[in-house]
Amino acid sequence: MIELIPAIDIIDGKCVRLSQGDYNSKKVYGENPVEIALRLKEHGIRRLHVVDLDGAASHHIVNYRVLEQIASRSSLVIDFGGGIKSDEDLRIAFESGAQMVTVGSIAVQQPECLYRWLQKYGAERIILGADVKDGKIAVNGWKEESTCELFAFLRDYVEKGIRKVICTDISRDGMLQGPSVELYKQIMEKEKELCLIASGGVGSMEDIHRLNEMGVPAVIFGKALYEGRITFKELEEFVC
Repeated sequence: MIELIPAIDIIDGKCVRLSQGDYNSKKVYGENPVEIALRLKEHGIRRLHVVDLDGAASHHIVNYRVLEQIASRSSLVIDFGGGIKSDEDLRIAFESGAQMVTVGSIAVQQPECLYRWLQKYGAERIILGADVKDGKIAVNGWKEESTCELFAFLRDYVEKGIRKVICTDISRDGMLQGPSVELYKQIMEKEKELCLIASGGVGSMEDIHRLNEMGVPAVIFGKALYEGRITFKELEEFVC
């Protein structure tokens, strides 16, 4: 069964969501991310995707104290991304309670650094972030588009030892219009060794069930939950 991974995106210590990665579209859904994490846990959720959007824009971790509070109070399994650009950022993320980290920009800009992290920490703790816009990988909080083509990017990192990838279709993220099903089909067909974590566009439990039927291992979602299109009760029924 597909693993459900709610997202908590953080700006100024608050839980927010963007639309298509546009920081100007920010909408605050909670002043206290810890309370949201605890409520998710009450309904059977065991895994959380935490994104430091301030960090992604600033090129270094910013909201690590929020990560620390969520980790220490909820005991959820957390993967953390946003602003991880150095050994120090990685150390802070792990010491603040992340069991895994998601790295995207550095995979494009400093691939030798990511390869070194893979060697040191292992493929279970390092998740590749593949944020896609028009078939190319976007970096630095989705503000810049690289020249890296998605499938070449994935193939290269599979060969380097990556086994988990979060793939987000930026055009769908936060739009609640359904996930990028065809894209995920192609990824699973081409890269059978990868554990694909689908992200972006989920607007209902029907979307999640469709991904489950396709065999997608895991899905990240957020806005649909915070806007009541997916209920906590529906999550409970799905995970229990």
